[in-house]
Formats: sequence, structure tokens, C-alpha cells
Amino acid sequence: MDLATVIGMVVGFALVLMAIMMGGSIGPFIDPPSILIVVAGSFAITTVCFSLGEVIAAQSVMLKTVLGSMPDPVEESKSLIELAQKARANGLLGIQSDVEALTNDFLKQGLTLAVDGSSPEVVERVMKADTASMAERHMKSVQVFKKSAEVAPAMGLIGTLIGLVQMLGNLDDPSKIGPAMAVALLTTMYGAVMANMVFMPLSSKLERNSTAEQTLRKIYTLGAISIVKQENPRQLELMLNTVLPPAKRISMFE
Repeated sequence: MDLATVIGMVVGFALVLMAIMMGGSIGPFIDPPSILIVVAGSFAITTVCFSLGEVIAAQSVMLKTVLGSMPDPVEESKSLIELAQKARANGLLGIQSDVEALTNDFLKQGLTLAVDGSSPEVVERVMKADTASMAERHMKSVQVFKKSAEVAPAMGLIGTLIGLVQMLGNLDDPSKIGPAMAVALLTTMYGAVMANMVFMPLSSKLERNSTAEQTLRKIYTLGAISIVKQENPRQLELMLNTVLPPAKRISMFE
């Protein structure tokens, strides 16, 4: 689980709730019509901008972001070098059992091609095409959440206008002014909360995770190509260190 995302959102909403509770009851801040306008309305209008499949896929990517975790690039790099040493000593067929035991489907696909006798060019082309496709899917999901962040405040403004119209139309009945004003104010608050505490943070986290996964896939691609070429593992280490940050570069042959 991505603790930074979970802790950040939980603490953020907890602070808002604490501020509300310190000033009185939370009851006046719960208004079903306002929730309907902002939450359901934002989802509906976002769906207009994209296909239903893209919106659903974005929710799946979001859940993966919150509940999933990324492998450590340093440990993955070390594992690739160890695998490269074994492949150079025993041949590509000698690592077949290791490849079958891999849990990462992307790396497993590339090394399976290598073990099956595919050329380095084919392995590189397949892995890079897969990475480009993944980046495109992630970017589409980021766009979905960014669009939701744009739509939510607008839906809040629409709710505010609805509430003001209802309030002005019932000035002769003081009992209806309060509920109408609640809709006017709460929809603006709900729109701001959804945009700035949910949609924008999630889109930023998706962008960050997509970049991290692309870096990890670059490491896997370099490792798979080096293994299929049966290059010196020292050379692979140098190549991997060009991808890793300076503070995390590895040295297994000192």
C-alpha cells in the first residue's frame, strides 16, 4: 500500500473534519443535493469528455496507485546483474527456471523471448513498445483526473447558482431561504474539496508513479537486452547506474 497517499488523504480530511467539529456539528455540512450536483455531476461530465472505458480504467489505475507498491529499482538492478552472471556462465537456457519464477510480467515477457532465441533487436522492440503503450494508458488516466479537477469546482459553481436562484425565488418564505443558501455554499465547498483534496493529488501521484514505473521498465529493458547478448555483467552494472540516481548507484564488483 502507498502509505504516503493514504496518510496524506486521511490526515487532510481529518483536519477539515476537526475544523468543522470545533465550530459546531457536522450535520449542517452534509447536504445530499450538493453532493449529488458535485460528485455525480463531476463523474457524468468527465465521462462526456472521455469514453466510459477510459473513465473506468482510470479508477482501476487509481486503486493500483493507492493499494499497490513499486519494486525497489536498486534491488531489481542487483537481481538483474545476478541473473546476467548466471546466463553468461550457463547460457540462456540455464536461466529458464529463474525466468519462469519471475513475478513481474514485463520482465518475464522480455526474458522469455530471450530464452526462446529471439534477437536482441526483437526483445528491445517488444519491451519498448510495451512501455510506450503503458505510458499512454497512464497519461490517459492522468487526464481523466485532471479533467475531474477542472469540472468539480465548475459543478460547485452551478450548485451555488441553483441555490441562489432558489433563495431569491423564496424570499417571501424565510423557512426556505436557509436550505437554499446551504446548497449555494456547500456545493462550492464540495467542489473545492473534491478538486484540491482528491482529484489533483491523485493525478499528481499517477504522474509520479508512471514516471517511476517507466524508469523501472528501462532498467528491465537494459537488463534483458544485456542478458540476451550475454554481455559482461560489469558492463550491465555501468548501464544500470546511468539510470539510477547517483545516491542509489550500485557496485557489485569491487
